[in-house]
Amino acid sequence: MIHQVHQIAAEVIRSTGKDKPADAALREVLKQVKNLAPFDATEVAKTVFIYYRWHVWLRDERGVDAKMRFALRLNQRFQESESSVPFAELREKAVPAWTAEQMEVSDDWLCSLQREPKLWLRAKSGTAETLAQKLLATEISPLLPDALIYQGETDLFKTPEFHAGEFEIQDIASQAVGLLCDPQPGETWWDTCAGEGGKTLHLSDLMQNKGLLWASDRADWRLQKLKRRTGRAKVFNYRSVHWDGGKKLPTKTKFDGALVDAPCSGIGTWQRNPQARWTTTVDDVRELSAIQKNLLANVAPSVKPGGKLIFSVCTLTRAETTEVVEAFNASQPDFEPLIFSYIQLNARTVVGASLLTIWPQDLGGNGMFIAGWRRKKV
Repeated sequence: MIHQVHQIAAEVIRSTGKDKPADAALREVLKQVKNLAPFDATEVAKTVFIYYRWHVWLRDERGVDAKMRFALRLNQRFQESESSVPFAELREKAVPAWTAEQMEVSDDWLCSLQREPKLWLRAKSGTAETLAQKLLATEISPLLPDALIYQGETDLFKTPEFHAGEFEIQDIASQAVGLLCDPQPGETWWDTCAGEGGKTLHLSDLMQNKGLLWASDRADWRLQKLKRRTGRAKVFNYRSVHWDGGKKLPTKTKFDGALVDAPCSGIGTWQRNPQARWTTTVDDVRELSAIQKNLLANVAPSVKPGGKLIFSVCTLTRAETTEVVEAFNASQPDFEPLIFSYIQLNARTVVGASLLTIWPQDLGGNGMFIAGWRRKKV
């Protein structure tokens, strides 16, 4: 079976290209393979992502099969002892050279990128212990109340708990965004770039399914997926609407809070999505920074006096984080920084901050940047 796993993984790698990301090639190839057990499909995915995690180390090897075997050996050696790969080697090979010009590149961050990513679940509020007992192979995070690491081999999508809406697969850093939004039952919120609805579902859970939650996206197919997810999760307090991110807003409603989880370069996900390290460019960063600034400017008028505006991106470049905040502060005098509540990370505690950078090593999940403002009362 190991031989078959490696064969399929090699086929996925050969199918991957600039116009076809590894995850898309993975879905396409696995769809064609009949009678592959869920565990083996997981191993195929792991093998593909290990290949791209060690991509630059493989240049001297000939052929995909040889490269893949070498990547697996490198990965095993690193997991057994991270000191087996010197920091100088990580700096040279783990990320593109341009990242050092765009963001802080620390040894801790580089090490985190080469680790195996964790599978994070979000339990319904207050039910983490009960869910952990049902799913067995889980570990509750001591840092976020409803976050669990899943370490089992069962196909989670086939569990009765998943179909009953008792949990969502959601990275821990993404869960931190919802907690810092801190929406209250009965309020009116807008998830402006909702995508397939991960943060929408979390906001609704925090609101106890009360009040009103608008969810918008520029892609109708994402909103259709959101509709299916909200049905399974029994989320009833939301409306979905198409919005292209422009100045013409989808509603005249004024909101107690708006979340702009903006399109970004995704550098915070490079541990989980290593192929993106080699396809993302500096031009992408610059273009996305401009989009983020426009989104915030367009959403700002919809926030009530006294209401919150939260900005989040799963990236770490200055152009997409602090520079966006500085531009908003300079152009929006009606808003003042929102001071976030206390948040505990692995090695540090953040208190009294209006913006927060979460590194992958901070929570064991994705990298994330979060900033908040409150609209001044008249």
